[in-house]
Amino acid sequence: MAPPPPPPPPPICFPFTNKKPRRRLSWSSSDRSRSPMPPGPSEKNIVRHPSFSPTSTVTTQAESITFHSDSEIYDEVPDTLPILKDSKGRPKLARSNTMTGSKKWGYGWGAGRKDKEKEAEAEAEMAEKSSSQSQLPLYQPVVRRDSKSTQASRRTQDSARTHDTHRTYDSQRSKASAQSQETYRSGGSRSTAPKPRPPLLGALQQHDSTSTLVGSAYERKINDQESIRTKPDTTDRLEEMRRLMAKDNLDYYVIPSEDAHGSEYVAASDKRREFISGFTGSAGQAIVSKSSAYLFTDSRYWLQAAEELDENWTLIRTGAPGIAQDWIDWIVERARDTRIGVDARMISHEKALLINSKLGGKSSKLIYPPQNLVDLIWKDKPTKSLQKVYIQGIEFTGKDATYKIAKLREWIKMQPPDRSYPNKTPTAADIPVAMLVTSLACIAYTLNLRGSDIPYNPLFHAYLFVSLDRAIVFLEPQKLPEEVIVYLNSIGVEHQGYTDLWPFLRKRGWGEGRVLIAPQTSYAISLMLTSFRYTVTPSYVEHMMSLKNETEIECMKRAYLRDGVSFVRFLAWLEGKLAEGYDITEYEAAWRLTEYRRKNKHFMGLAYENISASGANAALPHYSPKKSSAALISRDHPYLNDSGAQYYDGTCDTTRTMHFGRPTTEMCEAYTRVLQGHIAIDSAIFPEGTSGRQLDVLARKALWKDGLNYMHGTGHGFGAFLSVHEGPQSFASNVPLVPGHVITNEPGFYLEGKWGMRIESALVVRKVKTRGEFNGDVWLGFERFTCVPIQTRMVKDSMLTKEEKAWIKEHNQKCYDKVAPFLKEDKRALKWLKREADRGIGLAAPAAGIHIDWD
Repeated sequence: MAPPPPPPPPPICFPFTNKKPRRRLSWSSSDRSRSPMPPGPSEKNIVRHPSFSPTSTVTTQAESITFHSDSEIYDEVPDTLPILKDSKGRPKLARSNTMTGSKKWGYGWGAGRKDKEKEAEAEAEMAEKSSSQSQLPLYQPVVRRDSKSTQASRRTQDSARTHDTHRTYDSQRSKASAQSQETYRSGGSRSTAPKPRPPLLGALQQHDSTSTLVGSAYERKINDQESIRTKPDTTDRLEEMRRLMAKDNLDYYVIPSEDAHGSEYVAASDKRREFISGFTGSAGQAIVSKSSAYLFTDSRYWLQAAEELDENWTLIRTGAPGIAQDWIDWIVERARDTRIGVDARMISHEKALLINSKLGGKSSKLIYPPQNLVDLIWKDKPTKSLQKVYIQGIEFTGKDATYKIAKLREWIKMQPPDRSYPNKTPTAADIPVAMLVTSLACIAYTLNLRGSDIPYNPLFHAYLFVSLDRAIVFLEPQKLPEEVIVYLNSIGVEHQGYTDLWPFLRKRGWGEGRVLIAPQTSYAISLMLTSFRYTVTPSYVEHMMSLKNETEIECMKRAYLRDGVSFVRFLAWLEGKLAEGYDITEYEAAWRLTEYRRKNKHFMGLAYENISASGANAALPHYSPKKSSAALISRDHPYLNDSGAQYYDGTCDTTRTMHFGRPTTEMCEAYTRVLQGHIAIDSAIFPEGTSGRQLDVLARKALWKDGLNYMHGTGHGFGAFLSVHEGPQSFASNVPLVPGHVITNEPGFYLEGKWGMRIESALVVRKVKTRGEFNGDVWLGFERFTCVPIQTRMVKDSMLTKEEKAWIKEHNQKCYDKVAPFLKEDKRALKWLKREADRGIGLAAPAAGIHIDWD
């Protein structure tokens, strides 16, 4: 009898194939459709939703995304760990669209008294844990259901239909549990904090979660419905604009993106360029002529602008070959006996002087209409914010406001007299006696105050005038609560109305002497002061602000550690859900990361719009997903997440690029080059006096070897609970880097229409010890804040040097050492973090007949 044939070899198991069916995340029926970035506030939409909110800061959809995992059964956390606030009332979770025979049920759908008792015991245990301030925040433990809960759980419906990676989905809703409704009515529980967070909306109750948000985070809470944005028809707006231009006999009218303070992010009432053009990017200028309209923006926004502009507009891609480098060169080139209008408040002194100097020989000039022409046609323009300002404690700032004002006055005394006329003997009128501060970040820094007027920034609209014997802050009196008025009096600062600045300057309220202003001050102030009353000089406040003291640095370390814990939990969750066969959109991923962050101590909102991008969207450096159009995260292309949060103790900015499948050789080679540039900056040692611009080549050198490059800057300064972009230091600046400067390190590469990648970490400049001391030079290097591992799946081992391999291993091990103690209760995240610290570089090719576990 012939022997039976041998059994067939086992199949090769590639990632995410033949494992589980493609599934979608489901949502709780108690949640409405909400978006993190909707337009315009409306108090009538304020609703307290029954979502789990340990810090009671933001309503959420992502928290109600249903899943069930063993990694969410948390062990007791050591008492030595720092805690963030927690509360009761987490939405009930369930897995949808499960396979027959492997159903795992959610909890909270009335499975009997015994189950309710278990849930109550679990919540009591969490309340006991959350009473300590020495722990990180915990999610409530999953209360497991026995088989008796099956009948109750059948009410959970399949949440969505699976679409392709460029389409959206429709989700079903399930009813909220009685427990969630009770939490809704009670406002949730809170643990005791060292001091209450400042209320940002007086009309709301103290327990309402908007009381802890800043800037746009407040707007997103009020407007939890995302409207589907349509391309506006600007025909009528442009016709009305040209009618007003004709009254002033203008050939061109310029609409900058900045506000009167030169802010990068502006309030809704200052989005004039967006209103007239429809372009929503944060950088760009609009110019309207008698017959045409032009939008100028850099490479970060070319594709976005092309999608958002209607047929009335022509996109000018500044920086492209054969195109003007900026709008100033473009308009000067076309100026011949022309009158160019611009609101003098919206253009800086520096730019106005530059344009006027270039127009001088062309019989052309700038014209400053008394009213902004966009404001005259903007019928439903939003009103300015009247949110209260609040005090930033010295435990976060390290220096009190009295000290900062005293240092500013010392600097004013040291400034030489104005010598515009060298042969003239200086008089009292030539001596600098005051400084006018117009930058919102500089004002907030100097006074140790924060506010909520600007999206993503804890800033408030104001001007600050400091003379040798007087200090005045100009802001709306409605923004000043009683405790801030008392505080201002205690530090010797007067307060006047926001618009009172103009009569003060006109009447020369400081007396004799010159006022110092920064080059970025609006030209309207220069015109008001006249050239005999001001001197232009680099801002000393900006210089002070850029040099972080040890208290600020230590606070930033803690903020980045907490943020790193959230990022690790997010990446572990995302990889786990994709491995289980779920389809997750870019929008859902961004929401989930925000949910992890919002549970952190001192969380005050996002630092900028989440950049959560997969596939071709990742090739857009400033892409931000919308719920209505977000793509599904691809398993065949890199996924890029660039996001950050505002905390009382720091402003965070982190980018990581991941791949959840098997990357191509082209992806691996590009990613390795980006990583080599990142390593080169991180490990650089340089002599004192070296500027960021001189180091920039280190980040690009590896990419240049393969003929690759990126168009954006390599890195920028950032604030201490201020703006995410801060100067004067950057890798594009000639300002020397000095100890105390903080800066990001973010090289990248983008293959248009296919994929993109970027790796970003935050650094602080430190003095370093070297074996040699050439000529007694002081040598500097970087210390890293960021505590998020760098994925090695796309790294090509053969391209790395021995030192680079050692750096990667050391980096990921340090992340493990710092973050692991805070993940004792999160088995999934701890396992993921340990794996990233231990794993090798790249992916080995599978041998035939071998089953591969893509851990």
